[in-house]
Amino acid sequence: MRPVARWLLVIVVTGLAVLAAGLGYVRVTGLRARATPSTVETRLARSIRSFAIPAAGRSRANPVPRSADAIDGALQHFADHCAICHANDGSGITDFGRGLFPPPPDLRARPTQALTDGELFWIIENGIRFTGMPAFGVGTAEGEEESWKLVHFIRHLPGLTEYELERMKGLNPRSPEEIRLEIEEERFLRGDGPP
Repeated sequence: MRPVARWLLVIVVTGLAVLAAGLGYVRVTGLRARATPSTVETRLARSIRSFAIPAAGRSRANPVPRSADAIDGALQHFADHCAICHANDGSGITDFGRGLFPPPPDLRARPTQALTDGELFWIIENGIRFTGMPAFGVGTAEGEEESWKLVHFIRHLPGLTEYELERMKGLNPRSPEEIRLEIEEERFLRGDGPP
């Protein structure tokens, strides 16, 4: 057998083996979003994510000074935009979070806290394909500043206070049903009677 034919055979056999493994994975998992990622899947995904973030992005330093105002602004932003998936406390335990595959990471835990500021910023700005993490970058200096403030807030999550958690509950988006009930209650309290 000629060397070219041998290489072609190796490529075809390897391709068929990868295809068979992929089909086996699909059959075994059913591609269910309710499953918990295996340790192998988690390690592989983190390795690929780390590889995908450019070195220049990983090494970026946060240009926004850490301050109470920066953290407070990010707390408000996080409660309104991020908590629906990540939870106010960063645990990822929400109705949306439980339904995602892979589930949102616990932002307070070591794997997330060990990321560099540049990595966290890159993830917020660019999102992560094949997960529920969308890209939030808008291409403006103001948008980048908000993302850098969120990096400070993510670092703050392990020390979040009960007061901050209670405050965030009031900042979370409300459903149309909650708003409707509030309006009905206000009408009733004004004496307008039931709807």
